[in-house]
Amino acid sequence: MSTTAPATLPQWIGDHLRRYIESNGADGHLWDSKPVGGPGPIPTLLLTTSGRRSGQPIIMPLIYGEADGKYVIVASKGGAPQHPGWYLNLAAHPTVEVQVLANKFRATARTATGEERARLWKMMAAIYPPYDAYQAKTQREIPVVVLERA
Repeated sequence: MSTTAPATLPQWIGDHLRRYIESNGADGHLWDSKPVGGPGPIPTLLLTTSGRRSGQPIIMPLIYGEADGKYVIVASKGGAPQHPGWYLNLAAHPTVEVQVLANKFRATARTATGEERARLWKMMAAIYPPYDAYQAKTQREIPVVVLERA
């Protein structure tokens, strides 16, 4: 069973994912966000979820932060009205695979709530300021996800 990226990924995300995988994280860990309005190079990880319908592994590169020894990601989908597929997958199957640089491990994903979410949102918006604009353009509360090493 091979791990795949969603077929609907924009080419620039697919290219980033390919570089990350082919170099085992040496090229792709830092993603230059300037072309899409970000502050410049920011850290990314690879998240592999199990498809909620297919059961197949699906891999996505995502911006991350670190807090309390855990990794934090944001299910923004650019402020779209619906959650990204990878978030729906981990909501259905919270056991995921994570790669940070060359370090690969299994983790459990959970959605932060309340004060924890507010604190982690601030941290992630400091890493990638467009998150605040994404939240402003959607009615949904954008999930902040905590990945805890299994």
